[in-house]
Amino acid sequence: MAKEPTIPTAAEREEAAARRKAAEEEALLREVDEAVRQGDLQSFADNYGKQTVAGIVLLLAAFGGFLFWQNQQDGAREVDSETLVGALDQVNAGNLQTGFDQLETLAGEDKGAASANAQMLRAGIASQEGRTDEAVAAFAELADNEKAPAELRDLARIREVAAGFDTMDPADVVAKLKPLAAPGNPFFGSAGELVAMAYLEQGNDDEAGALFAQIAKDEGTPESLKSRARQMASLLGVDAIEDVDALLEEQGVTEGDTPAAQGGE
Repeated sequence: MAKEPTIPTAAEREEAAARRKAAEEEALLREVDEAVRQGDLQSFADNYGKQTVAGIVLLLAAFGGFLFWQNQQDGAREVDSETLVGALDQVNAGNLQTGFDQLETLAGEDKGAASANAQMLRAGIASQEGRTDEAVAAFAELADNEKAPAELRDLARIREVAAGFDTMDPADVVAKLKPLAAPGNPFFGSAGELVAMAYLEQGNDDEAGALFAQIAKDEGTPESLKSRARQMASLLGVDAIEDVDALLEEQGVTEGDTPAAQGGE
């Protein structure tokens, strides 16, 4: 005779819920500074914002390389291709100024994708060398260039804001990037993170938390960015996890590793 399933008692359900909650907190906050766990959100946001912008600049530099190769197939002349490839070789070798100089002529011409990529690379080099004002101006000029490929213009706009974030009015950040900070946009994660940080600067925690949660749940967003967004959403009191068990498994956390499973230690 089959044994009837046992219905959990109220105490057992509460214990299971507590164990699940402890596991969630362990997965999300184990790498967050102790000060953040004590509620020092503003301090965390100030430090975290700088790390976020730095991470975005590096990520977008790599994506810019991809766009360069993609746009090269649009029919740029062989000599322009050689100029771009030669400059990239110099940059990869650490000769930033040499690469910057090699791109000057091409960047100043009107040769569609080839010139746009040269402008993007020069702006990226200026940013890498700490010439922030020059980089921001160059990215902005490319973003406003209607002759440049749309993807490159959007990328330039994000890099413009990322490079100048610390000195920009938060309202300007939102105005420039909100059209890109929408689910379904290929730049949603990167643009959304900057917009959410601008919301925090404005004291608009509700909108910031909601946007971080959207980023954390977006399937097209890189996992490293989703992880940061989950942490921020959690700190702002927004649930950004759809499947806790899947998250714990993905992060290598087992039930035995959680505080509740270890007797609350």
